[in-house]
Amino acid sequence: MKAMKIYNSLTKRKEEFIPLEEGKVKMYACGITVSGEAHIGHGFQALVYDVFRKFLEKQGYEVTYARNYTDVDDKIIAKSHETGIPADRYAAMMIEKIDAIMKKANIGEPTVWLKATEHIGDIISFIQDLIDGGHAYEGDSGDVYFDVDSFPAYGQLSGRDKEDMLDGVRVENDGSKKNAYDFALWKKAKPGEISWDSPWGKGRPGWHIECSAMNHAAFGDRIDIHGGGRDLIFPHHENEIAQSEARTGRKFANYWTHNGLIKVNGQKMSKSLGNVVLMEDVLARYSDEAMKFALLSSNYRGDLNITDDLFPNAEAHLVKFYTLIDKIETAFPTEEGGMSEIDAKFDEAMSDDFNTALALSDLFGYFKEAAKLLAEGDPKAKRMVNQIRETYGLLGLFKKDAKAYLAQYAKGEEIPEEVRAVAEERFAARKEKNWARSDELRERLKSLGYAVKDQKDGYTLSKL
Repeated sequence: MKAMKIYNSLTKRKEEFIPLEEGKVKMYACGITVSGEAHIGHGFQALVYDVFRKFLEKQGYEVTYARNYTDVDDKIIAKSHETGIPADRYAAMMIEKIDAIMKKANIGEPTVWLKATEHIGDIISFIQDLIDGGHAYEGDSGDVYFDVDSFPAYGQLSGRDKEDMLDGVRVENDGSKKNAYDFALWKKAKPGEISWDSPWGKGRPGWHIECSAMNHAAFGDRIDIHGGGRDLIFPHHENEIAQSEARTGRKFANYWTHNGLIKVNGQKMSKSLGNVVLMEDVLARYSDEAMKFALLSSNYRGDLNITDDLFPNAEAHLVKFYTLIDKIETAFPTEEGGMSEIDAKFDEAMSDDFNTALALSDLFGYFKEAAKLLAEGDPKAKRMVNQIRETYGLLGLFKKDAKAYLAQYAKGEEIPEEVRAVAEERFAARKEKNWARSDELRERLKSLGYAVKDQKDGYTLSKL
């Protein structure tokens, strides 16, 4: 097994990956709270950890990858009240829908699926252990809380002190908590809410305890890699560390990894701004491979900016690549073998904290060389394509029949004269450095259904 480095959010540096057990990896990634549709942020996170798992397996590790669905929480209960659908049925309905979208995106299944509602007994036992150990208590309201003061290392992941903990999160203290920053492990049922029996009366788990209990049920006290979106660092993952380590007295996860957040044209993606990009909408217009190419073209730890031309450009690149693949596979239908140097370079990039951006940037040079070899009639072009298909298949790319892909996604229609005229006028405006007019005409093109991408000596147009 080759040496690998992973950026650890806990230590804030890249570290050599050394598993707890030689040759085996235990990995857990926080999944979706099923209160709404799957958006592109959900797809990004699921894709990132699917790639992690597949590359670790390529390196020879036996990976057990667990992923959860949060199928009971405040948001799901609110949706239940809003729709009139019982919370358990609403959650089951959304899981089925989200599963179908992930399948359409060809994002791999985890080794183990976990659902909070299937682990209520584990959650109750976990909470009771925390109470018995002096780390949790039942408040006057009937809720059970984690006593943050009982865990001195609290804040180690996020770097927050106790005053910071009260900033940016909703804190409610009706007098039943010892401290305002203590958080709920078990919530007493309100009228009409889904609930389960417990030693503290009917109620339901708090969000944070769910992942700790499911993790423990799947793996025991310790895991190698824990992942999720960067927005989960505080309070969710901070609370997971506190609960798990307070219960066991042992280090919970060796490596904490976090993918970046989604922006849309430079703004945070949020329901309040009305700019949420749903996976279903992306996959209705673009191939799953274009979605993956776009999402993996940046470092997973950085924020991803969804611009108007991100997915059209990704599709355009893939159409060009598949066009050349089709020509090469037609010219050399029986040529076998590969090129180990392509695979070695891919491994080198991915071994440095799963650097998909670097691995994908190499493709442009490979296809330029393959085109040259094809023009020379050199069958080495086919061996390059064979290796690209095999190696980059790990990222979910080049897995389709070239002719079928081109028939579906190569946009062969002529650009309308009106659109071309607007684009030419905009190009002239840019030459004159009339930026205001250029921006105005860009919006005009957008209204006509086209994205424009400026190049050194011109521009390209792609259909939105």
